[in-house]
Amino acid sequence: MHFTLNGKHVEIDDALSDTPLLYILRNDFQLNGPKYGCGIGECGACTIHIDGLAARSCSIPAASAAGKSIVTLEGLAEGTQLHPVQQGFIDEQAAQCGYCANGMIMTLVALFTRQPDASEQQIKSELAFNLCRCGTHLEILRAAEKAREIIAGGQQP
Repeated sequence: MHFTLNGKHVEIDDALSDTPLLYILRNDFQLNGPKYGCGIGECGACTIHIDGLAARSCSIPAASAAGKSIVTLEGLAEGTQLHPVQQGFIDEQAAQCGYCANGMIMTLVALFTRQPDASEQQIKSELAFNLCRCGTHLEILRAAEKAREIIAGGQQP
């Protein structure tokens, strides 16, 4: 089975088709951005992009990736240039334990790709289904605002 992973063409054994995509990404490709959180697609820790759309990789069989473009947290940066959302998270120190950061970042990247000037309410609505137990919600919202400013300043997502 073939697909594109962070811009590179890859192949996995067809026998793994029923395995959750999250396991393939972490175990076979050593990509540790997406995390195992709940295992049922509810918490957001495993969020990736499939053909540009945010998706929960813990509940998606690997076969669903066939022929598609998959992007993980590791694939957002272009060389040493971080994505504006990644930079916003660093600038605003928006991670405490960091477990939710992958889901928050990947969700925001998908939002800003669709709507670079998303309002605060749209940002909150988009993040509503990403769980953070550490209580860094205010920092995460500031990071989203910072990313929006960076994008508005000319750096495209």
